[in-house]
Amino acid sequence: MNAADAPEEQDPEEFYEKRINQLKNSITRRAPLDAVVLLNRESDELVADVLERLEPTLAVRILSHMDPVRGELLRSHISDQVGEQWGVNLNYDEDSVGRLMEPPIESYPETMTVQEVVGILKNSARERQVIYAYTFDEDRRLTGVVAMRELLFAAPEEQLRDIMVEEPFYFRADSTVEEAMKAVLLRHYPIYPVCDEERRLVGFIRGYALFERHTYELTAQTGQMVGIYKEEHVSTPWWRCLFLRHPWLQLNLLTAFLAGAVVGMFDETISKIVVLTAFLPVLAGQSGNTGCQALAVTLRGLTLNELKPGMEKSLLFKEALLGSINGFLVGITASLGMYFYSKQTGSEVSVKLSFVVLLAMIGACIASGVTGVMVPLVLRKLGADPATASSIFLTTATDVISMGLLLGLATLLIL
Repeated sequence: MNAADAPEEQDPEEFYEKRINQLKNSITRRAPLDAVVLLNRESDELVADVLERLEPTLAVRILSHMDPVRGELLRSHISDQVGEQWGVNLNYDEDSVGRLMEPPIESYPETMTVQEVVGILKNSARERQVIYAYTFDEDRRLTGVVAMRELLFAAPEEQLRDIMVEEPFYFRADSTVEEAMKAVLLRHYPIYPVCDEERRLVGFIRGYALFERHTYELTAQTGQMVGIYKEEHVSTPWWRCLFLRHPWLQLNLLTAFLAGAVVGMFDETISKIVVLTAFLPVLAGQSGNTGCQALAVTLRGLTLNELKPGMEKSLLFKEALLGSINGFLVGITASLGMYFYSKQTGSEVSVKLSFVVLLAMIGACIASGVTGVMVPLVLRKLGADPATASSIFLTTATDVISMGLLLGLATLLIL
């Protein structure tokens, strides 16, 4: 093969430019969360160049879903318009509406005429979908909202304040996403205005962005229950995962020592009635499942704001009642199992052992149901996230109670 037949080497700059365009085209067809997953694989320099080419509001939406540390690093490499808005967003808490908002582009003084606004929108509507126009007064306080339909049928000389809907619903920038989701349960608008404490218009938030973040929070709950932070993703480096997870594993080990200590207190009972050891994991597993059911219902009630103040006692009573009934029904099956198993081992106290298992199962299921309610309520009372490592605390409580009941009742009623 001579030199003329050799394939041409691609120019690095040309290849880099081609890669930017590929990512840009791919991102514009994706949701912001999917775009973040795609960009997390690329270098900071490439990501910054891609964000530079995007429409500013889309770039801000993508940055709002990125890790705050990386987002702040990228801010110094991107355009002033995107960087400034991203800096404004960072002034708000991570779980606030302000972190997710976009700049108030479609907002105009209420004294502008329909003709003036339509002239502006003819250009901006080519680049993005325009649904509402928000109006403000001379102090930039939100005064109304105008739908595109109203602009279409209004006379050109009319002012926006003549056709606007006054006192529209809006979010405070410092409101939490959870508060916002509760407020929109009966409101299904594609866009919501965002104001500061003095009702000055500072941005807007898209309805799907709220649902994206809320869905993310819900999916993170299952991880938080076992000590996994919501900041951890599939792409998180292993050393960061180790730093986030390991402290909870140490705590879990300490709580396991507590359960082991309870069993150790009944060494003499176990040595005389060895058959009990076969039913320790049965009782712990059954009571643990009962507690997890109560925990799931309580967390759902807290998340959806179904658990109103004053309802805690009724929920505790309900879970205690369910625990007693379920414990009795499951306990009958378990006691029959204990009876036949102990008979095969030649035990002379099979009936008493069956009765002990039945009582222990009922007591353990009642206690685990109550604990499943109490753990998230106590965590919330202490100002912590109700889902944070709740499963670890629940597992410890159910293990200690179930094993302690089985061995304690056997000691009292048999020995």
